[in-house]
Amino acid sequence: MATAPSSLHLLHQDFLCPKYPRLYHNSQFGTPRLRRRPTGTAHPPSRFPSFAIRASSVVTLPPEWKSSTEESESSGVELLACPVCYEPLIRKGPLGLNLQAIYRSAFKCKKCDKSYSSKDIYLDLTVIAGLKEYVEVKPAGTELFRSPLVSFLYERGWRQNFNRSGFPGLDEEFKMAQDYFKSAEGGVLLDVSCGSGLFSRKFAKSGTYSGVVALDFSENMLRQCYDFLKKDPTLLATNLALVRADVSRLPFPSGSVGAVHAGAALHCWPSPSNAIAEISRILRTGGIFVGTTFLRYTSSTPWILRPLRERALQNYSYLTEEEIEDLCTSSGLINYSSKVQQSFIMFSAQKP
Repeated sequence: MATAPSSLHLLHQDFLCPKYPRLYHNSQFGTPRLRRRPTGTAHPPSRFPSFAIRASSVVTLPPEWKSSTEESESSGVELLACPVCYEPLIRKGPLGLNLQAIYRSAFKCKKCDKSYSSKDIYLDLTVIAGLKEYVEVKPAGTELFRSPLVSFLYERGWRQNFNRSGFPGLDEEFKMAQDYFKSAEGGVLLDVSCGSGLFSRKFAKSGTYSGVVALDFSENMLRQCYDFLKKDPTLLATNLALVRADVSRLPFPSGSVGAVHAGAALHCWPSPSNAIAEISRILRTGGIFVGTTFLRYTSSTPWILRPLRERALQNYSYLTEEEIEDLCTSSGLINYSSKVQQSFIMFSAQKP
């Protein structure tokens, strides 16, 4: 087996000329492995070299968050759920789906007695939250976006280069998504694999939804999202929560969310089928799922080029239009529609 190129070389190559965001060639999207942490190691060993960029590594909380002591007890139905048993969590702290309320609250599952930490600026609702002895190793494509460097660069050139593959630009993508979400106005919107929150912030600032949850598996992406939020005081006051979670194990009760957005994400998921099945589970009746991704090829791609693209992208989760529709309908979603431009696709489906 050929030796994989260094991560620095791949990052440099993709940042300068990415038609598609590269995932390592030796990556196989399969079942995550558990690796025992070396004795005496306080933190999991880094899979990336150290970089000088630290913009997303430090969380600075507003002074009023630290000094406030007001608390309330919530015994009602909580939107956030345990990722193990999907039971609504018990919250001790102020009510609200916003940064301040989440930070000052404690969460626990009554059924499996597991507690979830909100000590960081985001709430960690992964199954592996709180593990001490084991480190779960995700596929290289997932681990790549946990890098501080990639998190820092994501809105500083990385995402903008998607335009070369047909992505229409952030403002137009947001407008297109909002058109699909008309029937979900006034409810809660979940932005899965939100990255640095570039669309989460737009959804929250629009005032269209009662709450927005920015969700990602990458700790550094969520910290970078908060760094951007701090620059706009109006966003800090909105109902926007930051949650760390796995898209294949979403921490929400079944039928609880009205809208789910996944921007340029599906091709990065270890199992698109599991992820879309989870999205279908948490959507309420009439709820809308909207996603964008890169296509492996389109109906206009000459047949002679298709085998070449198949071989070139065989280790990635780039799908065809037909495969995406098949995944949505097989997960119980209806009213599928899509818009395609070059390798870009925006698709939508609804929970019956």
